[in-house]
Amino acid sequence: MTVDIEAVRHRSAQQKVQLPQMYGAVDFGVRPERFTVDPNVESFMRAEMVSERPRLLANQEKVATIEAFTMLGDEVSDAYVALMPELGFRKLTQMLAQACAEGVDSVEDAPPELRALIEDMERVPAWLDMDKVREGARLERNFSAHVIPLIIRGAFVGTFMNTYAALPMSLTGALSERTAAKRVKETGAYFISSVMPSALDRYGLGFHSAAMVRLMHSMVRFNLLRKGKWDSEVYGIPIPQVDQMPAGMMPIFLLGLSVLNKGRDYFTPEEQAWVECVRYRCFLLGLPEELLPDTPREIVDIMATRHATLRKAYDDKICGDLVRATMGADLEPDDSRTSRLRDRYGRSLAKLFFVKSFVNGDRKRAAEMGMALTPGDYGRAAALGALIGVRLGTYHVLTKIPATQNWADARLVAKLERELERMGYAEFTTDESTYSSADSTSA
Repeated sequence: MTVDIEAVRHRSAQQKVQLPQMYGAVDFGVRPERFTVDPNVESFMRAEMVSERPRLLANQEKVATIEAFTMLGDEVSDAYVALMPELGFRKLTQMLAQACAEGVDSVEDAPPELRALIEDMERVPAWLDMDKVREGARLERNFSAHVIPLIIRGAFVGTFMNTYAALPMSLTGALSERTAAKRVKETGAYFISSVMPSALDRYGLGFHSAAMVRLMHSMVRFNLLRKGKWDSEVYGIPIPQVDQMPAGMMPIFLLGLSVLNKGRDYFTPEEQAWVECVRYRCFLLGLPEELLPDTPREIVDIMATRHATLRKAYDDKICGDLVRATMGADLEPDDSRTSRLRDRYGRSLAKLFFVKSFVNGDRKRAAEMGMALTPGDYGRAAALGALIGVRLGTYHVLTKIPATQNWADARLVAKLERELERMGYAEFTTDESTYSSADSTSA
């Protein structure tokens, strides 16, 4: 896909004109400190891909694409949230929920900004094949039912390993175990809800949840930027489009890596269906199509270029506090014996997943961050991992057999419904009163 870099830069600069109350203090002509193409500056790359950095930086189009989207928020959602001083966040949330559930025409005196947001989400990209999306969601249900609830804590803290990307979450006051638990549950609930039957259809649960996630991200941008204390010359803008790539695209990034390592440069039909489901989920979340390629090489390279140009920075007061608060959060709905066992075993598995995935297995560094692994953690993680493996394998077989596939899928849906109930209702809101000042924090 060829990217019109100048058009993206123009869109970024227009944010200052269209939403001066948010972007008025941002200098879109300055390359933020977080973005680097200096080969002598260490970047936020996965250890196994560091050797690829020279090749990635040599691709000027991809580098320019990532730089341009580093300064782009969510134009339509931001414009809607900019109405908050006039309408209040509760009214904005209620109107958006109604527009998702009943259509925007059902909202009395719907502002044009709400219509623009809904129309943006209703837009059908040329590449969209909803049959493939539904098939991809069906294939993902096994993983979502048996793995996501148990590793979501470990995967969530992985987004806090870079100061530049983690700062917005830190400034929202998400350092307490209570608020960290809320965010983890919301994230888990979103991904689980997105693979339910017809969830990504226009009136599906996933469509609704995606709209609420966009609203929450825009609320964070609005509350940080309008205070005039966010240092855009260092951090760019809060939650730019490129910082939504890791959480949204990580499944197909890892799939792409696996495919390329096997010597293939294409996805199988089943893999492609999963890719299309993830791409459309990201599209609904507001990621530009330029960041959503569909081949193994392009997916790996666009994500790796984001990492190759993100300056490495780890501030323990920002990143470490977020990691420790998240790992210490209580995600269980009650204090029953089952919940206590689930918490203990799940916490061990999440810690091991985090250490292997985000600190390259460095146990010493993990311990310094408050994530020390004990022999008990290894034992519990191994036992739980074995159980997960059996369940994944069993349902993989059952969903392939014509006589049992419908029954197995119905069982998976029931499991996912129970997980959503356990996680509770996801509010997808942010409390402005808990925010700290961006000018008091440095990388």
